[in-house]
Amino acid sequence: MDGKNKKDIKKGYKVLIVLKKDQRTGKRTKGIVKDILTHSSVHPHGIKVRLEDGQVGRVKEIIKR
Repeated sequence: MDGKNKKDIKKGYKVLIVLKKDQRTGKRTKGIVKDILTHSSVHPHGIKVRLEDGQVGRVKEIIKR
């Protein structure tokens, strides 16, 4: 499942995100959602989240609920 709809993402979900510094390469980082930062219900590039380790990026894939 992609991460474009805010309703699909909850705190505690395991996700793959793309960090700002990795946008050109598309390298994905795995982590657990701590905070949801995007205000709108849908975003074409993925919902922006903060992981438990403090990294911020846009969700590209939801691994596990």
